[in-house]
Parts: sequence; structure tokens; C-alpha cells
Amino acid sequence: MSLTFELDPAVDRTLHDGLVALWTDVSNAGGSVGFVPPVTADDVRPEVVKHLSAMAEGRCRLLVGYDEEGAVAATAFLTLNTHRLMRHWLWLYTVMVAPGHQGKGYGRDLMAAAAGAARGIDGIEAIRLTCRGGTGVDRFYASCGYKEVGRVPDAIRVAPGDDRDDIIMLLPLHQY
Repeated sequence: MSLTFELDPAVDRTLHDGLVALWTDVSNAGGSVGFVPPVTADDVRPEVVKHLSAMAEGRCRLLVGYDEEGAVAATAFLTLNTHRLMRHWLWLYTVMVAPGHQGKGYGRDLMAAAAGAARGIDGIEAIRLTCRGGTGVDRFYASCGYKEVGRVPDAIRVAPGDDRDDIIMLLPLHQY
């Protein structure tokens, strides 16, 4: 079974709660999405509100993957650049697949859906993302066509004595 993707879904309590639950579960499973486990829904909720506010202001767009039961199973936020010299590319943030759905190809489906969504936005020529070194997720993004274009050593402090590289990756969207 595959996910059903929706770009810019209507935000209601069910979606809000689904985002909070997904972000909490992914964080507690060790996903590098801005937190270090353990986290609670109360820890995550302000970040969800911040992302949804940016969406309401038109600064970002939300891509949600729903599983066969209609639950939020995957997400990515496509954040538009406001600087006039950088409006031709966007950021991809908070890329998540529910831990119970990992290993089913949903991450690859999510990345393809995000690229498709970005191609549908006028003037967007590339997607840029960052990821935490030491997790192996950079290999996954590379397998989806992203290229490492930069690295900031020890930029992410996960814990005292545990600093990770901030890896910058880019996916050009033009077709040859």
C-alpha cells in the first residue's frame, strides 16, 4: 500500500494533532528533526504551531502523506525564500516518515512528491535541505538525487561532546 499525498491540506485539529504525534514519534525514534529524545507532545507543539503559522502567512507549504487509514504518516515543509536573489530555490524542512512505516519505500515516495510539488511552484529551480551528520540520512538523500554542496563541521550539538556536521544538499529540478 502506498501513501496518499496532499499539498497544502486544510489545517484542522486532526491534522494538527497528527503532525504533533508524528513529530514526537520520529524524534523519539532518533530522527534528526530538530529535537533530541526524549521529547513530549508539549515539547513539539510550539514548533508545529510555528510551521503552521508560516504556512498561513504563505511562507511555506505543507506536503502530507496519509496512510491507508487516513493518518498522517509523512510530512515535508517546502519553505520559500523571501530574499529577492534566492527566490529560485526553496528549503525542504522537517522531512518525516512515521517509524512504523519506515522500510516501505515511503521516504522515497515523499521525496518524489516533494520534488513534484516544488516543480509546480512558479520559478522554483532547486530544492535545498540540510541534514545532521552521523545519521546516514545524507546517503538516503543522495540516493534520491540530492548532491552534497556544503558541510559545516560540528555545527549541531546533539549533546555535550557530541557535535555533528550540518550537511547541505541540493536537488536541481531542471530536466535534461
